Amino acid sequence: MTSALDVTSLRFTLLFLAALCVSSLVRLWLSTRQARHVIRHRDRVPAAFADRIPLHAHRRAADYTVARQRLGLVDLMTGAAFVVGLTLLGGLQWLHDGLAALLPDAPLTRQILLVAAVALLGGLVDLPLAWYRQFVLEQRFGFNRMTLRLYVADLAKGLAVGVILGLPILATVLWLMQRAGTYWWLWTWVVWVAFNLAVLVLYPTVIAPMFNRFEPLPDGAVRDRVGQLLARCGFAARGLFVMDGSRRSAHGNAYFTGFGRARRIVFFDTLLARLTPVEIEAVLAHELGHFKHHHILKRIVLSFAASLAGLAILGWLAGQPWFYQGLGVSVVPGENPAVALILFFLAMPVFMFVFQPVASLLSRRDEFDADRFAAGQADASSLIDALVKLYEDNAATLTPDPIHSAFYDSHPPAATRIARLAALRRPETTLPPEALPRPLPSPPA
Repeated sequence: MTSALDVTSLRFTLLFLAALCVSSLVRLWLSTRQARHVIRHRDRVPAAFADRIPLHAHRRAADYTVARQRLGLVDLMTGAAFVVGLTLLGGLQWLHDGLAALLPDAPLTRQILLVAAVALLGGLVDLPLAWYRQFVLEQRFGFNRMTLRLYVADLAKGLAVGVILGLPILATVLWLMQRAGTYWWLWTWVVWVAFNLAVLVLYPTVIAPMFNRFEPLPDGAVRDRVGQLLARCGFAARGLFVMDGSRRSAHGNAYFTGFGRARRIVFFDTLLARLTPVEIEAVLAHELGHFKHHHILKRIVLSFAASLAGLAILGWLAGQPWFYQGLGVSVVPGENPAVALILFFLAMPVFMFVFQPVASLLSRRDEFDADRFAAGQADASSLIDALVKLYEDNAATLTPDPIHSAFYDSHPPAATRIARLAALRRPETTLPPEALPRPLPSPPA
């Protein structure tokens, strides 16, 4: 006779499979649309860029976009197979039983090893695609500058950082799940927030230098314009740095890192080599716009709120027998918190996929806000020039599929963004040189 638990478990299994199939099919449909749309417009540069982007660069961007979409489909199928293999096909149950037999008297160690084993398996599954992406796809389009030795070194360092930072927080979370009572998820959230804030503070000075070299931005036109911009905007930074991004890739970028007074401004050396000082000023003004509109703080708060909601859901699911049985694992609720943790992180992305377009929409709105700020503090025409150069250098497609873009893109489509910036241009967008503040002194390294 079928029990109520069996019925509920079966319903959850069917719901999970339906969500996995629907999300995978939607991703497949969106990727196919993107590839077809880009190929259809491959042989003609959009009118807005016809005098700036040569046809060969436009075709290269189209081919790069399509190649990435095809690799993404392989990644999609591999990821789905990995999730099903660990859940409904019994992979997680097998790992759980094997560790239980191996370490019957060390429950916390067994749980830590279970999470570590799943993470390691996931990394091994992703490794061939990551290698192909770096040394085949990126190499084919002229972006890869990473050697095999550096690639292996990055993997080793990443693993070391993951162990040093991950194991203590994992052990703490698992201990709280077993010992902190009904509201363990609330205490876990407090620990998680504190951990993330600590990482934000430590990343610029401790973690990032393990992977890249950071040197003070040298004196010259770029530093002068950046200093004047920071003074106009009332923005304080701990230092201005150049990162050796060219060791790994030809892609260019600039970013803020750190938290509070520990904030740093970092420029890729590839960006400095490509853009003029006034264009770099405009790009930095855009990034400052994110801070002036509190986008970074809002995203941090939203992330913490989402983690609180997620942990509350996990707190409820961890006590439901159908949650485990429906995902192919036979354990008693509370017996092994690591199982609940793993199942949650395997299953939740399948259900959260529907929120992707909302996140993308909010991100694009923030980008428009930052562009408006940049147009008021720097030269909108220079930002347009910089973006066009970056589109070309990074082989970003100028003709994305509208639906794919609306679903995924965190930045507005190139044509839309450039058109809005063009409407913000003014005859004089910056103060005359004699009215500008004196350049800031060189910040300490």
